[in-house]
Amino acid sequence: MRITTKGRYALRAIANLALSDGTRPKAIKQIAGEEDISPEFLEQIFFKLKKQGIISSVRGPGGGFILNRKTDDVSVKEIFEAVGEGLDLTPCTTEPSNGDEPCSRMDDCIVYDVWREASKYINDYFGKLTLKKIVEDNRGRVYESMMAGQDFSI
Repeated sequence: MRITTKGRYALRAIANLALSDGTRPKAIKQIAGEEDISPEFLEQIFFKLKKQGIISSVRGPGGGFILNRKTDDVSVKEIFEAVGEGLDLTPCTTEPSNGDEPCSRMDDCIVYDVWREASKYINDYFGKLTLKKIVEDNRGRVYESMMAGQDFSI
């Protein structure tokens, strides 16, 4: 498993939104600047997050993006899945869309259970890890960086 740049940027940008007060929309250019992400790339990511209902947009002056749900209702797994990140370690633990078995050797493979359990552990971890937890665990560090004039990427 490898989380791509798209997945890492999606998580950073959503965490950035979660750190804001949540009552006013935040412009994509502001988020992109604070997180050192290309605004064009972030637009593509936000399109997918919006399509999945994680964020919404507000048009016009003072517009931007806001979270659609409370931070404790958004898991990292949901964010990754919304932007097309897979969390499976191996092809044999990936559920194929056509309903076939993921691997022709899974019944005979001595290590299949190793990959299945590791994949389950990763999916469970990211499924339980919420934006609220990330923000709570990092708010002080981020605030100190902001006060020191440093980049405050999460």
